[in-house]
Amino acid sequence: MTYSVFELFKIGIGPSSSHTVGPMIAARRFADLLVTSGVLGDTGRVAIELFGSLGATGEGHGTVTALQLGLLGELPEQVDPQRVPAMLAGVRDSSTLSILGRHTIGFLPDGDIVLHPRKRIGAHSNAMRFTAFGAGGTVLAERVYFSIGGGFVTDDRDATPEDDSRPTIPYPFGSADELLRLAARTGLTISGIARANEDSLRRPADVHAELLRIWSVMRQCVAQGCATHGVLPGGLHVRRRAADQAAYLASPSEADPWSAMDHVTTYALAVNEQNAAGGRVVTAPTNGAAGIIPAVLHYYSEFVAGADDDGVVRFLLTAAAIGSIIKENASISGAEVGCQGEVGSACAMAAAGLAEVLGGTPEQVENAAEIGIEHNLGLTCDPVGGLVQIPCIERNAVAAVKAITAARMALRGDGHHRVSLDDAVKTMRETGIDMLDKYKETAQGGLALNVVEC
Repeated sequence: MTYSVFELFKIGIGPSSSHTVGPMIAARRFADLLVTSGVLGDTGRVAIELFGSLGATGEGHGTVTALQLGLLGELPEQVDPQRVPAMLAGVRDSSTLSILGRHTIGFLPDGDIVLHPRKRIGAHSNAMRFTAFGAGGTVLAERVYFSIGGGFVTDDRDATPEDDSRPTIPYPFGSADELLRLAARTGLTISGIARANEDSLRRPADVHAELLRIWSVMRQCVAQGCATHGVLPGGLHVRRRAADQAAYLASPSEADPWSAMDHVTTYALAVNEQNAAGGRVVTAPTNGAAGIIPAVLHYYSEFVAGADDDGVVRFLLTAAAIGSIIKENASISGAEVGCQGEVGSACAMAAAGLAEVLGGTPEQVENAAEIGIEHNLGLTCDPVGGLVQIPCIERNAVAAVKAITAARMALRGDGHHRVSLDDAVKTMRETGIDMLDKYKETAQGGLALNVVEC
């Protein structure tokens, strides 16, 4: 299956694509279901149960907040982060919630949202069960949704294979080998193949404009993160660092050969600090790894001669092509395979995008992606306190620099290498299967277990 660039890059809010963006989408879908089923007016109560990773870190990852926003009718791309506190206060103070702004029910977040951290249902760890009750406790509607990473949400009752409902594109690919074969046969670059697929689904001008809008949101996120001081919410008392670093870089005291990398790490920190604070970010391909691609794109924009908007578009298209392969054959979900699926995927995507705009051949682009993911294999997801802060924020900064290194290494070679991207992706999937659940976004192992929270 070939995923669209607009499926891999979504505009939303922090702190987590699987725990915030996905649950908000699921809650909105359930609210819409009550309307289409004709039972909204009879609904007196909605109960939500969170299982597995969602149950374990739902509070720290903003899941409880996201569920309320979704029932209110909000969607990740449209919700105003500045209005969220007031909306939540309205629910809390009145003990009521207006579903889609159309029908008011009694609602107590502490009682109507139940977390089951050690219980799983279905095939994926991130499961949510929504139940609507009428008079006398009659069940009017029930649905289970799975937030499978990157803001993707599936429904346990959708029996239609995903491939059957997807439109036809000129150059479908499901592996790196297939992608390279397409490039050899057509003479197209990786971004050229991805662009042809997107142009078959939308007007070319719309593709270009929407990708630049995504880039604009990334830039705004970096700018806000570089201008905001203070302490991140959640109780760990993590101090924001991006603003101080940005100020230092704005007035260097002497020439520093590492200045470019300092900028890159600052940009990555800025995005993930904004994400941790619930700000607007772009899932790339997840919120937990949202700082890597924007940081590397800023490196291209600011430090590469001749950088322009067309290069930004080609970068994002190439990155999405690599992300599609990883999602299809392994996972981009920390709850499924650990942080190798989030930071590792983003590192590979950023490395490939940079190699493309620096003039790399398809083989060199594939090599850059392989280096990026190979050297994140086995990376666990162990957020301290269940918050997307430690080690998540610094991890993005390190991976952004690693992506640049991977691209430059690949460009110094001829594209031939022993370990293919497909080999590395297969290894990531198998490693994720072998990884204990306590290292998969549950905050029950690794740093989350060994670091004192206060």
